Amino acid sequence: MKPTQKPVNPCFSSGPCAKRPGWSWEALKDALVGRSHRSGPGKKKLADVIERSKKILGIPADWRLGIVPASDTGAYEMAMWTMMGARGVDMLSWESFGEGWVTAAKKQLKLTDLRVFSASYGEIPDLSQVDWSRDVGFTWNGTTSGVRVPNADWIADDREGLAICDATSAVFAMDVPFEKLDVVTWSWQKVLGGEAAHGMLALSPRAVARLESYTPNWPLPKLFRMTKGGKIVEGIFQGETINTPSMIAVEDALDGLIWAESIGGLSELIKRSERNLAAVKAWVEKTPWVDFLAQDESIRSCTSICLKISDPWFNSLSADEQAAKAKDMTKLLEKENVAFDIGAYRDAPVGLRLWGGATVETSDLEALFPWLDWAFGEIKQQKAAA
Repeated sequence: MKPTQKPVNPCFSSGPCAKRPGWSWEALKDALVGRSHRSGPGKKKLADVIERSKKILGIPADWRLGIVPASDTGAYEMAMWTMMGARGVDMLSWESFGEGWVTAAKKQLKLTDLRVFSASYGEIPDLSQVDWSRDVGFTWNGTTSGVRVPNADWIADDREGLAICDATSAVFAMDVPFEKLDVVTWSWQKVLGGEAAHGMLALSPRAVARLESYTPNWPLPKLFRMTKGGKIVEGIFQGETINTPSMIAVEDALDGLIWAESIGGLSELIKRSERNLAAVKAWVEKTPWVDFLAQDESIRSCTSICLKISDPWFNSLSADEQAAKAKDMTKLLEKENVAFDIGAYRDAPVGLRLWGGATVETSDLEALFPWLDWAFGEIKQQKAAA
């Protein structure tokens, strides 16, 4: 039967993600609209985003953190275009965004000394293959596959190359040890539920040394240039952004950071995300028609939780029929206003993707599960009726 209780917040999209509990437009009332981001108050707000982010995440004091254009994509592209090519590069990929970085390394940067280690959706490459005398590029969490690295033990403390990490769906929800990394990127629209188009770029002293000592063979667009006269442009990491940011989005980012501080900081954010994964696990274990895309529990994401439909009837359908039925299911849920945007990513295997980041209430996920059972029953019944 159709359930009666609905999630309070039906937003389970993996980006942009759900707003923090209790969010309203009132949170943006102090946005510096109509003012220059280069004004004193504008730079102060931008610097506040940087400093609060550093404090919550425990970023070492000698690191730089800057706000950059074009979301996490822009931040990671900046790192690749300005630092890669100085030595050999190992790239890891196990889903579409990691594969995108591989494509950039191969086809845009045309790196000649490049090794690629890939795995299918739901799996992860053998991390022991990495050579830390080389630069290493990877995602901490595969947003479209629901697979994260199990820990940082595989990253060498005495590495010669740089660890260049896309951590956009990991920071603020997972233990990301910055001392094991050299470049870390993310965006505002993930775990804290901010708006899109702005990225964060964190650089270790080793990464800064690379920027100041290495000049790539290719031309750099203005948006990627972080040095002048062989020295890092410090203003980028003090709130002087390369391009014009949305001060409304800046205000929203501050609201998310202040909320994170108010609930206990990083440890509580991680606990909230892990509780969400635990709730999904408990439901999956008692539900015969669904399973995790990642079979290995140690690599399952607690943010982008990717599920596959394991019912024998569903798997007897053609690939096109499966895609159509999964779409029918998500449309039913959207029509009932119980779950928005939970279809698998377009390049991923057919299935569902539930965001479990810290802004999602576990109670909303628990209210959703009966609706998922109902919607699957509806599409299966339609097949039987046909």
